[in-house]
Amino acid sequence: MSIWWSLHLRREAASVPLARRLLLGTMESAGVDPDISYDLSVALSEACANAVEHGGDSVRGEPAEAYRVTAYLDGEKCRIEVADSGPGFPSGRGRAPVRPVHSDAEHGRGLCLIQELADHVHIGNKPGRGGAVVSFDKMLKWREDTPLVAT
Repeated sequence: MSIWWSLHLRREAASVPLARRLLLGTMESAGVDPDISYDLSVALSEACANAVEHGGDSVRGEPAEAYRVTAYLDGEKCRIEVADSGPGFPSGRGRAPVRPVHSDAEHGRGLCLIQELADHVHIGNKPGRGGAVVSFDKMLKWREDTPLVAT
């Protein structure tokens, strides 16, 4: 089974739970194990919150009003990408450094948390156009009562 969807969301805090609920509903309907669904939904929430908070003014000086979330459930893997049109990560090399932060820090834990919850993570800048891209994937486990899984 293959499911794909993409959202174009405003950079507003209310968009974060919307994206999370859509992902959770899709995974529940598809029969994905709830623990896997939860991990991916937390990682998605962190990536969306980063796009809302940091995906501001673009490199062209125009305000970035939106960001995009794309999710693919394909066979045994789910891949999620969150891309904004802001200035991107300051490293300038296309790949953002992820530094460990103190466990009681108020900010800065999102990218580390995504790396802990997903199997593979890519964090970097969009080539040429500006903006950040956070993509991650995780192998799926299925509930035993799943009707949609091909046997």
